[in-house]
Amino acid sequence: MLEESRTIKLERCPVCASPAIFPYKKGALKPSDLDPEMVRITDAEYGLTWDLSYCSACHFVFANPCPHPTWLVSVYSRVKDPAYESEARGRRQNFRRILRRLGKITAGRSLLDVGAATGLLLAEARLAGWRVAGVEPSRWAVEEAREKYGLEIYQGSLEEFESGGTLYDAVTLIDVLEHTPSPRNMMEKVHQILKPAGIAVLVTPDLQSFMARLAGKRWWHFRPGHLGYFTRESLQKLLDLTGFSPLLWKRYSWSFSLNYILVRQPYLRALTSRPKLASLWSKIRIKLALGDSFEVYARKRENR
Repeated sequence: MLEESRTIKLERCPVCASPAIFPYKKGALKPSDLDPEMVRITDAEYGLTWDLSYCSACHFVFANPCPHPTWLVSVYSRVKDPAYESEARGRRQNFRRILRRLGKITAGRSLLDVGAATGLLLAEARLAGWRVAGVEPSRWAVEEAREKYGLEIYQGSLEEFESGGTLYDAVTLIDVLEHTPSPRNMMEKVHQILKPAGIAVLVTPDLQSFMARLAGKRWWHFRPGHLGYFTRESLQKLLDLTGFSPLLWKRYSWSFSLNYILVRQPYLRALTSRPKLASLWSKIRIKLALGDSFEVYARKRENR
């Protein structure tokens, strides 16, 4: 794909369609810079962003120009991220918490995970009695899910995914919504494939959180793969426009090994240089309750 066709200049907000958009933050990313290494789940390119615009109507902040969806899918299809599986224990612990909350909201047992990666959430859901399906653009991750967990995940984007008429009781989008240039289109597709009164579960960064303000331009959610940043107002607007009523707002927390955290901090990385030390840090579990991501459970409305 030619350089000039890799991005799209947006004239309206991709959430509320308002034309009242203004420059927000100058970024250093150029289309020619982006490669699969930079959009891995475990990348550490903190502070590196696209040029960002701000919508004065709903307060959504988004990449503008943004990557063309076709090009973006081609980049994600080539992602390989072995470090993701190295933290499987903590990630599965995160997902168990989500599944427990979800189980209290719906009696249904069919679930689609969007951005399923190597299938850790789906593996946990299957153990809990859910009938599971997944969508994931990375070919490597889909193969890992098949080989390690016996999961058959659709390789591609949600926009390309055809459910064959199957509707789901729940759709999970954990750290996914910030990666799409078209969040409204994504949530409209989620609405289509949910059963009546089905539940969407969203986890996405909060631009107005205390940690976002404290970290400033080095906030860890400012990274190449993130194309959109929500406030509570803009996320509520998105849900309203696409036919969802929030049932529960929470703050997401992560569980990682100490080693995973240390290697992402340049001034602490030396502590992981020796294999014995790295092995020790890997055994120490840390729960990061930073409060800088939303965790939202929303019910599908029929009257949009």
